[in-house]
Amino acid sequence: MTKIKFYRSGGSFYGFEEKGHTGYGEAGEDILCAALSSMTMLIVNTIEVAYASDVEYEVNEGATEIKVRSKAALAEYESDERKRYAVSGLFCGYYYQLNDLLEEYYDNLEVEVIDVDYE
Repeated sequence: MTKIKFYRSGGSFYGFEEKGHTGYGEAGEDILCAALSSMTMLIVNTIEVAYASDVEYEVNEGATEIKVRSKAALAEYESDERKRYAVSGLFCGYYYQLNDLLEEYYDNLEVEVIDVDYE
């Protein structure tokens, strides 16, 4: 099972952490894992390239762990309100997409939100 924990502060999503294998298919054949990887890299590349904002991400393949965070989603770090809204919106959109996937893949995914300040 892949467990995804979203980080939110002051109502704004600013990142997430994914841990574990989905277990939906064999390594290299797991379409659910491929979907998660694609969506994760879309978020990273959009924040970094399209929005020209900093994004922190760590990938630990051995532990099957990915962590993505961006200060650009939070008012205390980013003065441009539109950029904050766009960056937070990407994270929020991923959260809702995963909740839709839970309907079919409830044995393979767990999604939660925690309210915590950016560290």
